[in-house]
Amino acid sequence: MPKKQANPVDVQVGNRVRIRRMLIGMSQERLGQLLSLTFQQVQKYEKGVNRIGAGRLFDVSRILGVPIDYFYEGMGAKLAGQDGFAEDSAPPVMEFVSSGEGLQLSLAFMKIKDSKVRKRVLDLVKSLAEEEAEKA
Repeated sequence: MPKKQANPVDVQVGNRVRIRRMLIGMSQERLGQLLSLTFQQVQKYEKGVNRIGAGRLFDVSRILGVPIDYFYEGMGAKLAGQDGFAEDSAPPVMEFVSSGEGLQLSLAFMKIKDSKVRKRVLDLVKSLAEEEAEKA
């Protein structure tokens, strides 16, 4: 029997929970404590495997300090004019920022205030990417 796939809206909401939680430096365990849940349940919410109910989403938005519509940003554009839900992959930037490494890199990069240093870091990353492309 094929494995049930997560609803794209649940994946979007869970992804936004994860991004916001990580941006404010909160662990899954802490969010779970504040919601009276296990960190495993928080993981399931963040992956979109389990749907977050309306009341619980209200609590999550309060804890994470964002309005409810934060979790649905961009969904209207994704679904406009489509019959049902498309199985589109996340845009590359969102996919990158949603990864642990991508988020950490973004946060660290934003802390660099010297524009010359930021440019050097960008040049380094570009050169590493070019090397990888040449290998492939």
